[in-house]
Amino acid sequence: MTPALVVGTTVVAALLALAGLASTVARRRIGLLHLWGAALLEAVLLVQAVLALVLLARGERLADTPTFLGYLGGIVLLPVAGALWARSEPSRWAGTVLAVAAGAVGVMIWRLSQLWEATGG
Repeated sequence: MTPALVVGTTVVAALLALAGLASTVARRRIGLLHLWGAALLEAVLLVQAVLALVLLARGERLADTPTFLGYLGGIVLLPVAGALWARSEPSRWAGTVLAVAAGAVGVMIWRLSQLWEATGG
């Protein structure tokens, strides 16, 4: 896991969560800014996932590989699921849906980092 990407993912997730909450407070639906934010978050997560998988393929050994891979798969799906759910939500709560998904990514990326570092990866 790349620490710079972990921090970058956290920043993008936090900005997306703030944008989602701001749209909820303003009683507005999500717009293109939110969707581009979710796409950026997804792109950063995909880069991180590919790097982790390459390192695992090259021989890095983790003490709990199934848990790591489960978190990795889940975190990659969260922005997509959040964006799709938010787009299907016709009310102002769409921003909250996106904010919750982004917040979950912000927490999960640090858990992934802990799993990686705790095992000497």
